[in-house]
Amino acid sequence: MADYESLHRQCRTLESLFDTKLTAYSRLASTITRNQDDIEAGSRERWKDVEGEVEDLLEKLRETNDELLALSNNPDAPPSQSMSRAIQRHGEVYQDYAKELLRTKTNVQHALDKVNLLSGVRNDIEAYKSSAADSLLAERGRIDSSHSMTDQILDQAYETRAEFSRQSTSLASINMRMTGVISTIPGINNLLSMIKSRRRRDSIILGILIGGCLLLLISYMSR
Repeated sequence: MADYESLHRQCRTLESLFDTKLTAYSRLASTITRNQDDIEAGSRERWKDVEGEVEDLLEKLRETNDELLALSNNPDAPPSQSMSRAIQRHGEVYQDYAKELLRTKTNVQHALDKVNLLSGVRNDIEAYKSSAADSLLAERGRIDSSHSMTDQILDQAYETRAEFSRQSTSLASINMRMTGVISTIPGINNLLSMIKSRRRRDSIILGILIGGCLLLLISYMSR
């Protein structure tokens, strides 16, 4: 049965190719999970291409198994027992491969969903960091402005204190010059002392006169 031999060889070839491609496709799930930058750089297109190749191989394998099954059901040329077992084995391998492909596709999709989630979280974190940095810069600007205002106030206070010190020095210098002038004029101290003594004497005489007048007025009113 040449048709059986041809289909049998074709099944074996497709199974080998499918196993190789499925292994490469399975590795993409772990690659995507490990390297998030790689998915952004082109892994998404690569795994789509590999996924399409694996699905095409599985479809060809299904078609070949259908032809083998139809050949085994031919009443005019029934297959031998060994052929029936081989055809049954090819069908089981196809079913296993179909399940494995579905499981791998699910794993890859989960990996992509995880990458998308992590990417979204990372973007949110970057946005939060940017917002926090802007807030810190604004706060730093306000603090710098407050420090500048404080420095200006301190400078004014130091200038005021220096002005007071200059005025105090100037007054002390004037007082010293006046004292020196007074001490250099001959007899000025005696003159001042005489003026004070005369004022006291005039005050005493005026007090005596006022007292005498009061006594005379009281004596006159008592008569």
